Amino acid sequence: MTARILVVDDIPANVKLLEARLMAEYFEVLTAADGMTALDICDQTPVDLILLDIMMPGIDGFEVCHRLKHNPRTAHIPVVMVTALDQPADRVRGLKAGADDFLTKPVNDLQLMTRVKSLIRFKALSDELRLRAETARNLGLEALLAPHQGQLEEPGMVLLVDSRANSQERMNRALKGVAEVTAIGDPQAALFEAADKPYELVIVSSSLDNYDPLRLCSQLRSLERTRFIPMLVVAEQGEEDLVIRALELGVNDYLLRPLDPNELVARSVTQIRRKRYTDRLRASLTESVEFAVTDALTGLNNRRYLDTHMATLVDRSHRRGRPLSVLITDIDHFKAFNDTHGHEGGDDVLREFARRIRGAVRGADLACRYGGEEFVVVMPDTPAEIAAHVAERLRDAVAGSPFKVSASGAMVQVTTSVGIATLDKDGEGADSLLRRADRALYQAKHDGRNRVVGQAA
Repeated sequence: MTARILVVDDIPANVKLLEARLMAEYFEVLTAADGMTALDICDQTPVDLILLDIMMPGIDGFEVCHRLKHNPRTAHIPVVMVTALDQPADRVRGLKAGADDFLTKPVNDLQLMTRVKSLIRFKALSDELRLRAETARNLGLEALLAPHQGQLEEPGMVLLVDSRANSQERMNRALKGVAEVTAIGDPQAALFEAADKPYELVIVSSSLDNYDPLRLCSQLRSLERTRFIPMLVVAEQGEEDLVIRALELGVNDYLLRPLDPNELVARSVTQIRRKRYTDRLRASLTESVEFAVTDALTGLNNRRYLDTHMATLVDRSHRRGRPLSVLITDIDHFKAFNDTHGHEGGDDVLREFARRIRGAVRGADLACRYGGEEFVVVMPDTPAEIAAHVAERLRDAVAGSPFKVSASGAMVQVTTSVGIATLDKDGEGADSLLRRADRALYQAKHDGRNRVVGQAA
């Protein structure tokens, strides 16, 4: 694991100490002696993690963190506050400023490195999702780039796994108002519960009756339905080894007893925000993929998807020795229709035409808008005679009833011409198959339109 880490501290000895620890783990280290310099570096240089002192000349660490988290260019960079301050109020203030973690000097080496590596893993995941979702900027991606801004829009769903009723009660009381807490004492029942409902945080107590809390954490990370739920471990004083192992297993954060209610709230809210952030990014990624391969007007797949997927279907047909047919269809006299009814009327016809294609073809067939008024249907495992039957059904569905133009209310008669080609057995490629279907379409138009023509190999 490699990453670029910025160390911000006005005391040179502290900087040198952290720099040496991090470089020993092969991290690239940048340094800054004050907050303004740190902000300038982050604005100009890609940074994967910031270790930030609080007490500095000029603006303090709280203000630096606040500015970083409210700048869309830097809001996604994890910030760990490293300071001599050890009051709960200071930790809570740092977390509310958007800090992802808060370590007290002198910092334990193992805890420092496990936290650093955990946050860098999170950064790598969010960076990958953000990069893949770049094409979705027009769908609101900018709103996703600042995961730490503002309060929770609605309470989080938290699952608390703790065998002690009095401990459950204290944490439930502390989280009231920011989360709806479900408390369960049986770890195996909790595992099923986590897999069954959309929890945004699981809090695991280290004091489980006759059960290893790390086993539960490992199981939660292993299951497909729970692997992305943030986990927070509540440990006893002196359970440092357990905490380190928990972080290595993928636990996101931890607290030591006795618990400070404000810190519990702040750390829980941070994890819930982070979960919602990555969920939105994943949803944006899914939407951007659909956007990239779907024709916005008709809802059918677009030519980009056809070019990629048809080649796959053709290769599979050759490997399996199975037939594959393709039809190309377009709307007869569409230009004249556009001239008469306008482009809005033309769009009405294209949408209805696509709807009738979906109704005429089979579930396994791939229907795409090829461009303009031209559409392609790829039919796997389909010989020529069956393809001709599907094509004739489509032609009849189009010509069988008029199309409505929304603006004028006019009902207009529409017909279509269809060309068909079936894959030969001599290694023919997708481009050749489409060209033959296109020639068949040209022949259908030449012969008078509103008809189906097949093209031999």
